[in-house]
Amino acid sequence: MKVTLLGTGTSGGVPSLGCSCNVCRSNDPRDRHMRSAALLETISTRVLIDCGPDIREQLMPFPFRPIDAVLLTHCHYDHVAGIDDLRPFCVFGAVNIYADNTTAGCVKRVMPYCFGNDLYPGVPLIKLNVIKPHDVFRIGDIDVFPVKVMHGKMPILGYRFGEFAYITDMKTIEDSELSKLYGVKKLVVNALRFTKEHHSHQLVDDAINFAHKIKAEEVYLTHVCHHIGLYSEASAKLPDGVHLAYDGMTINVSSF
Repeated sequence: MKVTLLGTGTSGGVPSLGCSCNVCRSNDPRDRHMRSAALLETISTRVLIDCGPDIREQLMPFPFRPIDAVLLTHCHYDHVAGIDDLRPFCVFGAVNIYADNTTAGCVKRVMPYCFGNDLYPGVPLIKLNVIKPHDVFRIGDIDVFPVKVMHGKMPILGYRFGEFAYITDMKTIEDSELSKLYGVKKLVVNALRFTKEHHSHQLVDDAINFAHKIKAEEVYLTHVCHHIGLYSEASAKLPDGVHLAYDGMTINVSSF
């Protein structure tokens, strides 16, 4: 399975509007971070994780073929605002979206024109599937294991796929959930910046400590803001096996 990190930025993206810091003015493409999303692909299956406001641009370089599922982590704008942009994929049939009950309800409130008996012509065809933590389901040849993490006081979903896990917007995780992630070898996890505590997001040290707890071998830090610093400088601060993710980075997963 190939994982492409379509976006690795926090809610405002990088560069940040109105900012003239070194990161926001950088010409290194690894310093540009669109809103967080990922695409998982096997020979027969495509799964999108989150669908924020940059999704049209993020998917444009890829061959136009069906997306078998969209997995949502939670209902915040930077993770769901691009759902309407999936409209072209409806030529292949309804887009299957998987989300917990809270997020599914949010999608219905934000996009009421996509639900009901008398749909406006041309609206995206969406099939909402409500899922719960620990209830495994299968998309094509990919098994999906949702786990619960805490985004501040909000429970949201992370996802495990065999030896790979994708977790974003986490601040804390209950001890009972840690065991669900043992055996993960490659981990994508959020790390907003190095310093200055945030009420609902991990810092870099938090993410590294979490990765050590589950004994992940390779760690990719996502959902970063411009305060993370320049890619070249921030990467030099990270321990072996920990990588600052950037848009377009690919990860190969052998067991899923």
